[in-house]
Amino acid sequence: MADVVIARRPPHRAAYALPTLFTAGNICLGYLAIVRTIQAAVVFGSDPAAATLHLEVAAQTIGFSFILDGLDGRIARMTNTTSEFGKELDSLADIISFGIAPAILAYVWGVQFVTDSLGATTVDQLQRAGKFVSFLFLVCGAARLARFNITKNPIPKNPGAPDKKYFVGLPIPAAAGVVASVVYAAGSAPLTSPLWSAAWLALLALLAFLMVSTWRYWSFKELNLMRPRSPILLVGMAAVIFAIRFWSQPVLLLMAGSYMLSGVVTRIAGLLRRLFRPAPQPKPETQVG
Repeated sequence: MADVVIARRPPHRAAYALPTLFTAGNICLGYLAIVRTIQAAVVFGSDPAAATLHLEVAAQTIGFSFILDGLDGRIARMTNTTSEFGKELDSLADIISFGIAPAILAYVWGVQFVTDSLGATTVDQLQRAGKFVSFLFLVCGAARLARFNITKNPIPKNPGAPDKKYFVGLPIPAAAGVVASVVYAAGSAPLTSPLWSAAWLALLALLAFLMVSTWRYWSFKELNLMRPRSPILLVGMAAVIFAIRFWSQPVLLLMAGSYMLSGVVTRIAGLLRRLFRPAPQPKPETQVG
């Protein structure tokens, strides 16, 4: 009996619109985050409470962009509607929502309203540094996206298990998530202390470096929600959702910070293992004759 080959029908054209809608939603949220941040900068002098609310909404909006960014690619793969157009649109959406929006938010929240307790000259230099570091965050995020788009099989500088997939460098959505989670966890009120502002710029510089580094980060691509999962994993996911619902500020900060530090800890651990690994013993010479 001859094998019957069933031809798989190509997806309907309307199916391609579904992941594109999620990408468009990502762009919309990034735009709203920028608008809210600008509104906060405008009204802070007359209404600090309203400015704080605007910044809080901007940070939350970047967080929701993170969710949509994770869904559009998965939906495209599930519906077999991946395309070059969708990939390029997704990258453009990422540079808006996770590059421009968090860079502006980082400057307005962390630098713009620092008081002149250390003198006008010091504040002016700090604000110049803030503009530079915020731009550095943006340009490193753009470089991270460009490298991701042109690299077929990226290999991190510290390769992990061969059966697992990794990101090379901190992904730009994760870096934006750190910015948004810090602003949200801190109550969204703009920083006024020069010392805290300087520490904030140091964190932004670290995020910029991690994005263009070649250190490995877990990609989560092994997780497939369509397959059956163990009860322990389901309980863990439910616990995380419950914790975010009732303690969103510390939990989101812990999640974003832990992922950022995971690449740093993995890299340092690899260097320490290489440093303290015992040198291989030379083999004894054998004489012939």
